[in-house]
Amino acid sequence: MEEYLQFGFTQATVNGQAVPQCVICFENLSNDALRPSRLKRHLETKHFGLKDKPLAYFQAKRDSFRKMRIAGGENFRQSSSGEILPARIDEIAEDIEVQVLEKIYASPYFAIQCDETTDVAQLSQLMVYVRYVGTTTIEEEMLLCKPLATTTKAEDVYEKVAFYFGHNSLKWDKLVGVCTDGSPAMLGSRSGFITRMKRNNPNIVGTHCVIHREALASKTLPAALNNKLATVIKIVNFVKASAVNSRLFAKLCNDLESDHKALLFHTAVRWLSKGNMLARVYEMRGEVKLFLEDQGKQDLLVLFTSEGFQLSLAYLVDVFEALNVLNRTLQGKNTTRIDNFDAIRAFIAKLGLWLRPVQQGNAASFANLDAALEQNSVTLGSELKKEIEAHLQILKEEFERYFPELTTTELSDWKLTRNPFRLSEDLVCESLQEEFLDLKYNSIAKDDFEAMPLTDFWAKYACVYNNVGNVALRTLLPFSATYLCETGFSTLVSVKTKAAMTYDVL
Repeated sequence: MEEYLQFGFTQATVNGQAVPQCVICFENLSNDALRPSRLKRHLETKHFGLKDKPLAYFQAKRDSFRKMRIAGGENFRQSSSGEILPARIDEIAEDIEVQVLEKIYASPYFAIQCDETTDVAQLSQLMVYVRYVGTTTIEEEMLLCKPLATTTKAEDVYEKVAFYFGHNSLKWDKLVGVCTDGSPAMLGSRSGFITRMKRNNPNIVGTHCVIHREALASKTLPAALNNKLATVIKIVNFVKASAVNSRLFAKLCNDLESDHKALLFHTAVRWLSKGNMLARVYEMRGEVKLFLEDQGKQDLLVLFTSEGFQLSLAYLVDVFEALNVLNRTLQGKNTTRIDNFDAIRAFIAKLGLWLRPVQQGNAASFANLDAALEQNSVTLGSELKKEIEAHLQILKEEFERYFPELTTTELSDWKLTRNPFRLSEDLVCESLQEEFLDLKYNSIAKDDFEAMPLTDFWAKYACVYNNVGNVALRTLLPFSATYLCETGFSTLVSVKTKAAMTYDVL
């Protein structure tokens, strides 16, 4: 079988019979595939670009595979599909964990975000991500993912995290921030998770996820608009709740050559779903109207086709799209409290900007509503005008209520972190003023500040100007959202679902 190594194959034994095995993907072929053309075709179709690799390349691949087999011993095995399943993959994970812990030990401070959820196997999972100062920038990594065997109370979460800290010698005085989803178990003032964490370090900054708060603040609607939203939801449920209706609606859309074939459900725990649902209904309002007529749903049809309802729907689409844009801005990796609070402050200011023209009967700030008014040759009616004014005012009040700490962004620590070169030394604590002036008049540092991301700049200069750098790191390191945990849970659900499906097939 050695002569086939030039084609990327070596010998494997399956059920006592020698068969060709690819040294790239370890797939086994039957003996009737020993023709060189068949082996070449395997490389062409499954490993594009490797067909013309030299013999030494395939020899190296084969030798590497043999070393893995020897190192793995009895724990090294191969599935029927040829997939490598070394039990020592746990050792690789442990090695990665050790590397992350070593970086945390070297970092002057670190912060965590944590959340728990119940997966598809009905097992509660606790996930914790960490943010620390790396070699050249501020880095984020998963710290731990552990099951909660029984209850998911604050004490259960705390015990898992505290045990991990103790077992791995993580210092509590270096922990500067804990971000959670804001549930009572996490934020409880007497026995919540953050309260328990602060017993080990009172200087910990506890934060409630800004994305969850944004979602909560955006739920508030005046009664009239809320009734119209409920009607839209009722229409969507009518179309999608029945399999027959879904197929009929899809056929209608297909006959009309529509861009979409289905409406969208929304769920309260999905941040963007309500806005997406409204946008799809408004985009397909012609198809929805025809379908309600065909199905004889006169009660819904009369409401849906009225001019007032359509104008309100257009406004809801516009305002929820704006909320979705804000939500997407708050998501992502490497976002800081400075980034997210700036976005929240800008949105609150926009609410006031949109409110003033509406009070004068001008809907230019809302594209769909403005187009609908122009299309129907009507002006913004007093009733809808009052509803929009009330909604924008309520939104502004709710955002200010859910984000009371926005005023902290004007404190000297935040100003120092955002731009030390435009801050007067009089606003800096006296004990920091001399070191601050050394930094402020360092022309090389000023050039780096203009050229580098904020996190990279402070990762570089925090070790040079320790006291000033510590102030900046305590501002930058705490998470403002549990976005990483949410994405981690999504990945976990996907992996477990695929595993369950594979098990069912087997």
